[in-house]
Amino acid sequence: MTPRTATLIGLTAILMWSLLSVMTVATGKIPAFQLAAMTFAIGGVVGLLTWIGRSEAAKSLRQPLAVWVVGVGGLFGYHALYFLALRFAPPAEAGLLNYLWPLLIVLFSSFLPGERLAAHHIIGAVLGLVGTVLLFAGNTSGFAPGAVPGLIAAFIAAFVWATYSVLSRRLKAVPTDAVAGFCLATAILAALMHGLLETTVWPETGLQWLSVIALGIGPVGAAFYAWDIGMKRGDIRVLGAASYATPLLSTGFLIAAGFAKASANIALAAILIAGGGLIAAKDMVLRKR
Repeated sequence: MTPRTATLIGLTAILMWSLLSVMTVATGKIPAFQLAAMTFAIGGVVGLLTWIGRSEAAKSLRQPLAVWVVGVGGLFGYHALYFLALRFAPPAEAGLLNYLWPLLIVLFSSFLPGERLAAHHIIGAVLGLVGTVLLFAGNTSGFAPGAVPGLIAAFIAAFVWATYSVLSRRLKAVPTDAVAGFCLATAILAALMHGLLETTVWPETGLQWLSVIALGIGPVGAAFYAWDIGMKRGDIRVLGAASYATPLLSTGFLIAAGFAKASANIALAAILIAGGGLIAAKDMVLRKR
């Protein structure tokens, strides 16, 4: 697999994650950790199904403890912190702090062997950050002292996901098949948190059940496998900068579904984020064939 192909596969994860908000709304009022347990279980099963006919795939679970700590810590740690952030902090502020992770990925990638940050990578990431700020501008709901724990959790979550993503590159020898195990372990931990903190609420309609299944197959399933491939074999700097398209695309899907309204801020954010992504991906876009 060429780096270009791996990068393109990684970009599909960004597209799938942009559907997360609108699909989550369609699941109804299922508590956060319960939804995480259900969808990560489905995501893990999706990975296991790809093992059919590949008896050697099960060997991918035989990894050192450090690999499991990175894999499960990244998937469960990030989502637990993000859910905590949404519980205590206004969603706009929490989302803005959380979306520091694309910029952090670009910056952290400079510490990887053989990777080098060029000016256009940094410019693209910063433009994406500015566009994301504009995307959330005007949607803030105020700030209260009680929101501090949530804001701190959102900030830490950004570092957790960026660290997990970049460390995936260092664990390049670990096959993507292992992500199935990470998803199943995350489902178990989320189920334990659900049992401790939440009251079970099952989907009430067929559409809600279908939305849960679709979440598990796509944004909380295939997306993580695609991201793993992109981080391990693709251009990590391009993927980091392009990740700022997630909140923009997510907002676009919410508008299309009637859950949000278009605005001048969104239009300007689209220009900045798309421009930043193209600048960061200059080497890949202009590469001679």
